[in-house]
Formats: sequence, C-alpha cells, structure tokens
Amino acid sequence: MEFTDNGIVLRIGKFRETDLWVRLLTHKHGIITAFAFGGSRSRRRFSGCLDNYNYITVRAASSKNGQFLNLQESTLLEQFQTLRVDFKRQGMAANCIRFVEALGVSPEDSEKIFLLTKSMLGLLDTIETEIPMLPILFRLRIAAEQGYLLEPKVCAKCGKKLENDSLFLVSEGYFTCASCKPLGAMGLRASRETLDILDNIQEYSPEYWSIENVDTATFRELGRIIDAHILYHVGLEWNDGNFRRSFG
Repeated sequence: MEFTDNGIVLRIGKFRETDLWVRLLTHKHGIITAFAFGGSRSRRRFSGCLDNYNYITVRAASSKNGQFLNLQESTLLEQFQTLRVDFKRQGMAANCIRFVEALGVSPEDSEKIFLLTKSMLGLLDTIETEIPMLPILFRLRIAAEQGYLLEPKVCAKCGKKLENDSLFLVSEGYFTCASCKPLGAMGLRASRETLDILDNIQEYSPEYWSIENVDTATFRELGRIIDAHILYHVGLEWNDGNFRRSFG
C-alpha cells in the first residue's frame, strides 16, 4: 500500500542514530505512525518538515512485510510560527493533541477531526491574548463531533428551554432545569451565558468561537461542566499530565 495525504505532526521520536518515528493526524487515514529512515539528517526528503504541529504533505508506503509504514518523503505546507517559540501555547497545543490521541480517530472520522485540530492550532498560534481554557473547550468540540453532544438548550426531563440556574447532573450526564433536579442529585449550575457558549462551541470551528469577553467565573463553570461531560460520556479525564480512561 502506498498513499499521499496531508497531515499534522503530533509526535516525533528517535529510534536509531539517524532514524525517526513520526505520529501524524492525517486528512484521510486517521492517526498513523510511520518510520522516517534517515529522517534526522535527510534534507532532500524531509527538509524542515518533521517538527511538532507542522502541517505537511506526506508520501508513505507499507514495508515489504506489511508490518509498518515507511515515510518516503514530506513537504512543508504550513508552520505555526508562534507555537514554535511560545511554551505556554505549546503546552495548550500538546493538551489538545493528547486528547485527540486518547479519543482515537478512525479513517471515517479523520477529515472532520483533522480540520478541527488544524483550526485549533491556528487559533492558538494567532490569538492575541492567551486563553488557558481553550484546550477544555476543544475537548467538547471534538467529543461533539464524535457523537458525544451536550444539549444546552432544553431540559432533558421536561423539555422546557433552559435558563439561568440550570443544572448539569453529574450522575446522569445531562442538563435539567432547577425544578426537575432529582432529590439528592449532584448538579453543576450553569448561567445563561454558559449555556450559550456551550452551544456556540459545539456548532462552530475554533476560529469562530465567541469567547473573547468571557469572564473568569463563566470559564470556571464551563470547565467543570465540560470535564464532567467528557468523563461521563467518553470516560476520559486529565490526570498527571495525560488523559486516562476511567473504569468506574
């Protein structure tokens, strides 16, 4: 098998003196890992391409025994310049990438996830003021694209429009109005602004999110609700620098 595809470099590692392994999120083939033999010194085949978060075109082929992919050559399409020098933004980008890796990307879902991830890296690269909440918002957008949609418009119990003081039920994984909350159930409160932002995040790509003037309290609400939603429906939580599966 041989193919050419566009991809985003997720991770790179050395396995011999001049050879590299490269993990890519590709446009058509999902997440792949390929070996770039001579990748750390070949200027002709890989010049300036093999660096984290680079957007590149790759030509890859299966090995003779079919057990792994060889990266034949690559061409640089776009480099996120600010991410190369800003360590805080690099950290946020790494958090986004790790969530995509932990969630997994099938070839069927690869185009949408690829485009959203590229959009997110572009936002991190160009946004004037750093917003630490961006990786958490990105988790919700990616989860929604995978079918784990959070409904912030109507009560899951009575169907009425959600307003201020709506509640996200942690044990049930959905929103209710305050009057429908079961006795003793743990609920996370959400303001009208929080509900509107949740709707906006799930509908649009990152570059179109309306979050420039969101205050700290609203971001805290968003963070608690999104983390609870991801844990309940996806089973992933951020723990000690990595996303881990919850089996409880």
